[in-house]
Amino acid sequence: MKKPIWIPSQERIDTSNINAYIKFINKKYKKSFNSYNELYNWSVNNIDEFWESIWKFSKIKYSKKYNSVLTADKMFGAKWFTEAKLNFAENLLRYNDSKKAIVSFRENYPRVELTYKELNLLVAKLTNSLMKLGVKKGDRVAGFVSNIPEAIIAMLAATSLGAIWSSCSPDFGIISAFDRFNQIKPKVLFAIEEYNYNGKSINCMSKIEGIKKRIPEIKNIVLISKIFDFKNSVKSKKLKKKRENNYLYFDELIKNNARKINFVQTDFDHPVYIMYSSGTTGVPKCIVHGAGGTLLQHFKELALHTDLKRSDNIFYFTTCGWMMWNWLVSSLSIGATVVLFDGNPGYPDLDKLWKLIEEEKITVFGTSPKFLSICEKNKVIPKLISNLDSLKTILSTGSPLSKGNFKWVYKNIKSDVQLSSISGGTDIISCFMLGCPILPVYSEEIQCRGLGMKVETFDEKGKVLINKKGELVCSAPIPSMPLYFWNDKKNEKYKAAYFEKYPNVWHHGDYIKITKSGGVIVYGRSDTTLNPGGVRIGTAEIYRIVESLNEINDSLVIGQKHKNDVRIILFVVVKRNYKFNSTLESKIKIEIKRSASPRHVPALIYSVKEIPRTISGKKVEIAITKMSNGEKVINKDVLINPKSLKEYEKLFF
Repeated sequence: MKKPIWIPSQERIDTSNINAYIKFINKKYKKSFNSYNELYNWSVNNIDEFWESIWKFSKIKYSKKYNSVLTADKMFGAKWFTEAKLNFAENLLRYNDSKKAIVSFRENYPRVELTYKELNLLVAKLTNSLMKLGVKKGDRVAGFVSNIPEAIIAMLAATSLGAIWSSCSPDFGIISAFDRFNQIKPKVLFAIEEYNYNGKSINCMSKIEGIKKRIPEIKNIVLISKIFDFKNSVKSKKLKKKRENNYLYFDELIKNNARKINFVQTDFDHPVYIMYSSGTTGVPKCIVHGAGGTLLQHFKELALHTDLKRSDNIFYFTTCGWMMWNWLVSSLSIGATVVLFDGNPGYPDLDKLWKLIEEEKITVFGTSPKFLSICEKNKVIPKLISNLDSLKTILSTGSPLSKGNFKWVYKNIKSDVQLSSISGGTDIISCFMLGCPILPVYSEEIQCRGLGMKVETFDEKGKVLINKKGELVCSAPIPSMPLYFWNDKKNEKYKAAYFEKYPNVWHHGDYIKITKSGGVIVYGRSDTTLNPGGVRIGTAEIYRIVESLNEINDSLVIGQKHKNDVRIILFVVVKRNYKFNSTLESKIKIEIKRSASPRHVPALIYSVKEIPRTISGKKVEIAITKMSNGEKVINKDVLINPKSLKEYEKLFF
């Protein structure tokens, strides 16, 4: 039996939110649950009772109670909490006191702090201005914005009116922003004038002008000034000149006497967010999420699985174009302090975020395996550069954590910390598998499947697999499923995306194994699963091995069609002090063969300067796979490093 690398203390178990929830369930439903597994099994076999319990335990704010919890026991077409009326923003703004709500850091900019009282007041003022601009229930309000307080204020103001919020990061190119926003036709666009990254100031006005010209349905563009100060709004000749150009300014819209927010009540399944698929292989899909489902799912994950309390300070490195931003912002509903960061996490050095933990007494720190690996390879030892006493949980997502990541965290960060790998996606704006503060942590495993998430592994024929690798499926309805895809009137794209492989069962596209302990191992995307000679291999299996080598900085693996089969091609980024030669190539192959199998050994290995990644940091395996088979990458500017593709183009074209 595998030994855990972290076990929660009895005090941590006793004081956890999930322990309080178990007591709540035992009393309300006359149960006697003593373990997470008992609770989980009940939650997925009594779906309606479970989600009703989350409604009650979360003390969700509503103006009209639901008629029924769930109207259909099926995935596609399930209706949740019918007849209920509520407002998304009202639930995130349930606190209105002097406690810190938001602390913001960005490159070359002073620290910004807002209390819950100040946040409520700013949202009230902006809501008042949006009403005067004609924004109403069902309208789309978009953000071309950085991860700063203004983005949160704009989202809350829009959703307080029942409008739908959609955002992307300003490092997206004009075409990528157009491909997204043109589909939803926003009435108002919030856009940041310029931002800083890696010590450089990047002006966005040409992009904003380009979006404005291409989408005439945008009635008003609200510019967020780099020099905007919440406490003392700054004016300059430069700003006045731009105001003559038919732009509005964020600072102007919060200069009114409004003090109260009249939250527009909506249905439980009223749209609140429009998210987007990556768009690396075509125009991105517009995924519409509902207000109530997002609220309940995020509360469950933040309060029960992350153990977030009012006293906590939570940080996650994210952009406004990634669902983790939406997830992070929902921490406001718990009353915690949300710590924002905008810029390069490695500028001016890799110590920055670790020092931030001490400075802001961060208790929940969200990052990625990539950042942890970079710190390891650069010999950063966080516990020597920062006091990490406040830190109780590290969250990680974007890709699976390797064995080396687990080992490095517990050796170099903190021995008594819950390392919580989480996995889900934009599709459900939440997680299928994540952490639990009352469970042990095992190396290379996600701690558990989420409560109410009937996650199983299927083989190709739809047969349930036990303790074996297979397709990640969800076989019971969940309230955070997309309502629909925008402009997909017959739900053809929706059904094709999730329900084509297994009838009435959500097929997510990840390759996983559910272990005997109830944990989950993720092997990578199943649509990028390598299949040489009919043997299914997850890409993460190879990454774990290759990226543990001292010589390798990063890697990407694909399966290329070749002679009626598939051959594995590996791309590696070699560290500066090493050279890629036949000796290193041989070492890589031997190590893969030894640690995995002969089937895993790549037919070709190429040394490249960079691995192409999306703006949220994910490797673009599908795009490079298609390129290897003669197809062009259409939307290059959704990548954080689009120039990196030139190397691959030379190899395949």
